[in-house]
Amino acid sequence: MELVTPHIGLVFWMTLSFGIVVWILGKFAWKPVMKALKEREESIENALKAADRAKEEMAQLTFSNEQLMKEAKEERDAMLRDARKIRDNVIGDAKTKAEDEAHRIVEMAKENIHFEKMAALTDLKNQIAILSIEIAEKIMKEDLSTNEKQKALVIKLLNEIHFN
Repeated sequence: MELVTPHIGLVFWMTLSFGIVVWILGKFAWKPVMKALKEREESIENALKAADRAKEEMAQLTFSNEQLMKEAKEERDAMLRDARKIRDNVIGDAKTKAEDEAHRIVEMAKENIHFEKMAALTDLKNQIAILSIEIAEKIMKEDLSTNEKQKALVIKLLNEIHFN
């Protein structure tokens, strides 16, 4: 029961021993403990600042990534647009060349047909002339079998010739 109602001597010695413990702690332990607490506080503050900087950098990187993606999409769209234009131009050029080539081939075919027609007509005329000469030769041999018939034909032909 003495602890519940302490005497003055006990209070004195407890106060003295508490003071000595506080003085020893203040002299040897308080500074390192305070220094450790301060370092811990600074490291936590630095970590929070670093986290804020990282968060800002991530926001900037996200924005920059979005910008890069947007630019890449625009560039891709422009490239596709250019490729479509080039494709259309190539197709148009190919159609034009094909049409020109087709017209040229048709014209060449018409020209070849005309030349072959002319050659065929010339050949036909030559064959007709040869046949005509052969027929005329046979007729002449029959009609001019005597000297009298030959002389009469020569005189007739001489009379038909007109001199200029």
